[in-house]
Amino acid sequence: MPRILVADDQADVLAALRLLLKGEGFSIETASSPSGVLKSIDSQEFDVVLMDLNYARDTTSGSEGLDLLARIRAADPTLPVVVMTAWGSVDLAVEAMRRGARDFIQKPWDNARLLALLRNHVELSEALRRGRRLEAENIALRDSVGEPSSELPQIIAESPAMKGVLKVVERIGPADANVLITGENGTGKEVITRVLHSISSRKSKPLISLNAGALAEGVFESELFGHVRGAFTDAKSDRVGRFELADGGTLFLDEIGNVPLNLQAKLLRVLETGEFERVGSSKTQKVDVRLL
Repeated sequence: MPRILVADDQADVLAALRLLLKGEGFSIETASSPSGVLKSIDSQEFDVVLMDLNYARDTTSGSEGLDLLARIRAADPTLPVVVMTAWGSVDLAVEAMRRGARDFIQKPWDNARLLALLRNHVELSEALRRGRRLEAENIALRDSVGEPSSELPQIIAESPAMKGVLKVVERIGPADANVLITGENGTGKEVITRVLHSISSRKSKPLISLNAGALAEGVFESELFGHVRGAFTDAKSDRVGRFELADGGTLFLDEIGNVPLNLQAKLLRVLETGEFERVGSSKTQKVDVRLL
């Protein structure tokens, strides 16, 4: 369900928009002040922001709205913002679009035009997110153990010990439980991982890997959970972490014993609830991942 954040200082406007948009299948969150808008986008994900440009009584300059627009753009440059203006304020709307708003609509609005405009921007927002996710997946999959495949990796084993392992794999592979794979270097842990993924219900989804032993402690959390722009000195853009990339699929954490102690509690939380936050963000993400 598309999520829309509606911001206006007039309660009757918020009520009218809530009634209209909820009836058309949108999930609505409302805010009556710039601070309320910023608090909402800091803690929740939205597809579009529909906002007025004036929040102080008897003010028509739009300065508050333009300042708010800049702060929204700084927080999330990809979040579409549609501004609402009173009749005769077209110049203000043009200025808002020059500063990054995606579109504008005049009050009183035409319901059909408003709905069409919001649906278009929801589709564009979803397309942008899919594009960013695919780009991140492509980068991660270059170093991943394997990509989604319907072919079962071949294992040739003659020793009684390995035959016993394969029987266990055959039994637990279709289950959705997390699995700890132990063994010396070169004994085939990665191959077993591919087999477990290939015979599971998640085989059509990505198998993402992360070598915990090859990461410096300072970047470990970012690799696992991702980060938002500005979270640290070199964070020049948002980054999707391995848990997000593996959503619906399988995540292989090689050398998991190297996970820093201060991150083990966060890792446990994801295993128990599927919830985490990107570095530098307070928005809670939820994923469905099988961990090997």
